[in-house]
Amino acid sequence: MLENIRLSFQGIWSHKMRSILTMLGIIIGIAAIITIVSTIKGTNEQIKENIIGSGNNAVLVRLYEGSSTLEPQYSTIPDQFQPITEDVLQEILNIPEVAEASLVLQRSVYEGIFHLSTGLTNGYVMGIDEHYFDVYDYIPVQGRLFSGRDFDGTRKVAILDQAAADALFPGEAPLGKTIEMEGEPFVIIGVVQQSDAFQPDIQTEEDYYTYYYQNGTGRVFIPGRAWPIVYRYDEPQMVALRAKSTEDMTQAGKKTADLLNARAGVSETDTTQTVLYKSPDLLQQAKNLQDLSAATNQQLIWIASISLLVGGIGVMNIMLVSVSERTREIGLKKALGARKRKIMGQFLTEASVLTSLGGILGVILGIGLSQIVSRISDAPVAISIPAIILSVLFSMAVGIVFGLLPSIKAANLNPIEALRRE
Repeated sequence: MLENIRLSFQGIWSHKMRSILTMLGIIIGIAAIITIVSTIKGTNEQIKENIIGSGNNAVLVRLYEGSSTLEPQYSTIPDQFQPITEDVLQEILNIPEVAEASLVLQRSVYEGIFHLSTGLTNGYVMGIDEHYFDVYDYIPVQGRLFSGRDFDGTRKVAILDQAAADALFPGEAPLGKTIEMEGEPFVIIGVVQQSDAFQPDIQTEEDYYTYYYQNGTGRVFIPGRAWPIVYRYDEPQMVALRAKSTEDMTQAGKKTADLLNARAGVSETDTTQTVLYKSPDLLQQAKNLQDLSAATNQQLIWIASISLLVGGIGVMNIMLVSVSERTREIGLKKALGARKRKIMGQFLTEASVLTSLGGILGVILGIGLSQIVSRISDAPVAISIPAIILSVLFSMAVGIVFGLLPSIKAANLNPIEALRRE
């Protein structure tokens, strides 16, 4: 085998231009497949990131009325849904998939928050506990976070995210200044932002509005104990979870929702029950979006594979030429006792080495093209190691399949007629 490989490289080197042109179809086909697969994988990861977030594995479990979220300011909350106690929170923390949990109250506000004559529109007020900033990985950029004294009492202090700070205090520092929420004054003690600088892939107007309303609106955070000062008592909280891994997000959300529903004496199987705790299956949402493009992606790969077929035909053609050129050599080997299997193995090895070399060059070119495509179009790419390995193995298989006919022809040559041929 090693001797056959040595002879194959010797033959390729002695006909360099012909070998390069023969490998060109294989190189282009493999490079196209690597580029497409890398772009597909990168896009799928981007879809997953856009939906799931920047890696904090956060899941929000909240009350739903039918398929829509229940908004306390507009809907009546059934009596069985009571505020979540610390004992229940501890049960949630004992769920194997849950790393951290926080009890959260939320209100949408439309010009309900003011600093002097400047109002916050399309914002949220969040009543939080001491774990919330850890769950969503917020860090202070100005001032400080809430202290234990803020959570233990009913101090009227607030923290803004950067969007709310820019909206309420354009061009000025918010620290120490006062905002009004439903007529109640709150002093600003800090400004926060999420530590992961997650930038979504916004390509359409719909993507823009989806991201804007989810992340572009301002948030005002107050201690949960201060919530009744502005809003009402005995309001059931949402639960913000941080799962131990991205794959645990679905189970963490579902088990928490099941626990809270069981505590309230309701079940998803009860068709008459319209209000339930639920969590969005973010992984499934990502998978659904990825599946939408799967058919198109497969078509692109099949189209790229056509060039591999063309390259295989080119290999067969050049190997047939090689058999014709080396007829006397084959005849001499057979006259000296070489068996059909040896002759056939030599030509199959040569075809496989030729296509494998083309496959390796194609992989290198494909990786380079992937990076170029990423830079030109800002499309995310992710190099797939399995795709690289499969591409090289597939190119080797192409050499075996398309080198089979020339190898059989060489092995079946009559040594006497071969030696006579000029």
